Amino acid sequence: METAPHELAVTVAITRKADPSRNAEMLAWVRAGTTLAEDFPGFLGVGWVRPAQGSTEWHMLYRFSDAAALHGWEESPQRQWWLSSAQGMVEHTRVEKRTGIEGWFDPPQEHSIDDLTPAPTPPPRWKQAVTIWVGFFPLSLLAAVTIGHLLADINVVLRTLVSTLCLTPLMTYFVLPRVTQSLQWWLQGQRAPWRR
Repeated sequence: METAPHELAVTVAITRKADPSRNAEMLAWVRAGTTLAEDFPGFLGVGWVRPAQGSTEWHMLYRFSDAAALHGWEESPQRQWWLSSAQGMVEHTRVEKRTGIEGWFDPPQEHSIDDLTPAPTPPPRWKQAVTIWVGFFPLSLLAAVTIGHLLADINVVLRTLVSTLCLTPLMTYFVLPRVTQSLQWWLQGQRAPWRR
């Protein structure tokens, strides 16, 4: 299912605690939850990581294409059954949802639940800055050419306020998601699609 340009993918980070002596049960529970989530519309990926062998903490990330798709999974009877099946074994300690700017540079990922290596690092700051500039420069130039003359006689503070109020939503919902998707290969240090 493709996400419409104005919709933002939602990433959910959850920390859960479980007794290390119940590792086999926890792995089975994790696999069951992953299998259930994969069948839901808008599902983009899931990852499970433990900081170290024998750790009580399990860090989970899952991602859906938009808030409505996430809501469909979170309110589903399948998820409620899955969560209730771990009562007495799993303690839920932290939940965090991310959309917008903090998720711009995170590609959808799926990691093996047996893989205890850390998640991939975000792109270097300079690549993030270049990517933002690639979207920001043409948008600012377009605004200067199209509405610049309308705002020319207004006080500089008010002119800046009006232009940033107009440009920020355009940048957030339309320009930057497209630019980051187009440059994902470069941000992640992969070969260009036309060179594969």
